[in-house]
Amino acid sequence: MTDQICVGAIAGAFGVQGEVRLKSFTADPQAIADYAPLQTEDGGQSFEVQITRSIPQGFAARLSGVRSKEEADALKGTRLFAPRDRLPTLEEDEYYHADLIGLGVFDTGGVQLGTVKAVLNHGASDILEVQVPGSSASVLVPFTLAVVPTVDLTAGRIVADPPEGLFDA
Repeated sequence: MTDQICVGAIAGAFGVQGEVRLKSFTADPQAIADYAPLQTEDGGQSFEVQITRSIPQGFAARLSGVRSKEEADALKGTRLFAPRDRLPTLEEDEYYHADLIGLGVFDTGGVQLGTVKAVLNHGASDILEVQVPGSSASVLVPFTLAVVPTVDLTAGRIVADPPEGLFDA
């Protein structure tokens, strides 16, 4: 498990006064400002965050030290991280996406199906992108209790009962 969790990303400038378009990845999107200061992935920059208003697909926000449109545009694509200890404690059967990436995925008989490459969410629920061993192919697995009955972070493994044919070549 990593000590830093990605809580948002900068989508570019908003206006000409140095505000940024901020996408929040937190359960309560507006709570992203509560976890500040937020850092870049390499830890090279740190920002206090002030949300100024809601906009389509996120927020307009002011970041400390960002004063111009050019500075805001230069940060486009930057992912923002918060220390794990600043984030809320999760309930049972809740996981940070960062903790799932890289875990081995096994079927109920113990056969390895692959490794979690990414956790996606396109609205309805989370989906695990599982990289198939020895192949460039990946399979999308619904991250539901019926399909993924066991997540064991300590052992670094997920047990899945995928629909028949999902992993057939």
